[in-house]
Amino acid sequence: MRAGAPDPVEAAGALVWRVRAGRLQVALVHRPRYRDWSWPKGKLDPGEIPPVAAVREVEEETGMAVVLGLPLPGLRYALSDGRRKVVHYWAARVAGRGDDVPLRARPPVPHADRTEIDHWEWFDTAQAARKLTRRDDGRPLDALVEAYAKDRLDTRALVVARHGQARKRALWGGTEDDRPLTGLGLRQAATLTPLLAAFGVERVVTSRWERCATTVAPYAQAAGVTPEVADGLTEARHDESPARVAAIVADALEARRDTVLCTHRPVLPTVLDVLEVQSRRAVADALPRENPFLAPGEVLVAHAARTRRGTRVVGVERHRSPAGAD
Repeated sequence: MRAGAPDPVEAAGALVWRVRAGRLQVALVHRPRYRDWSWPKGKLDPGEIPPVAAVREVEEETGMAVVLGLPLPGLRYALSDGRRKVVHYWAARVAGRGDDVPLRARPPVPHADRTEIDHWEWFDTAQAARKLTRRDDGRPLDALVEAYAKDRLDTRALVVARHGQARKRALWGGTEDDRPLTGLGLRQAATLTPLLAAFGVERVVTSRWERCATTVAPYAQAAGVTPEVADGLTEARHDESPARVAAIVADALEARRDTVLCTHRPVLPTVLDVLEVQSRRAVADALPRENPFLAPGEVLVAHAARTRRGTRVVGVERHRSPAGAD
């Protein structure tokens, strides 16, 4: 961004998909004010991050609760007032019976006024391409169709979370396993709840050390799920047996359950090694390579699909906490 340029206007939405009679279909919304057909989307609320805005906007405009999948190409364009607009998109599936855990962690969403969105419909993808008013809206659709053709669209998320900001070792008089989060770390933990709900997390796996357990506690409480404590994810157990951590990650990828795994900075290289082995080359190249790998409270979302070559990580994305960092 140029120095002195205004901040871009950020928006987020999703291409909600389903398969009927062997045909891939997507949902479009109609905006009477503009007399156009487009993807459900809208501007971010203050303090909101794009994935959270995407699921909220889809539910506002269609009434459908959705779970996000692969990130899709976004759009950038100029507004009439000279500002730039950035729109983030994801593939999304309609939430089903197995998604009651993440849905419990979401707040109620009011429906959009009919003057904003008067109706929405399912279309076969070829029909949708013709129906879309803006030509640029075809870019995320092309990516969605390609992912479907290559068995990369039906994904489950493995969310790797580094615990929130913790008290410094030098300033903590207790043991390493009960070193707590700071006030900032607690705020980072709270902001994880809507993010994990957006990606449909139903399973919570955490190091037993206090700073990890506290990081995932707000989501576990909101979703009504009991965290699974994995002793192998602590720094001490990892030093003894990195292979145990690798097995935990590999099992989570194969489980086909949207999962968050909370661990510590020194453990992350082993986690990332497993993801790299299971990834397409272009995806592996996008994994973090340098220490500290993830900032406190940051997450990496690995999207895993069952392809003809077995379970593969077909997309990754990173999200920092809107609570900020030291």
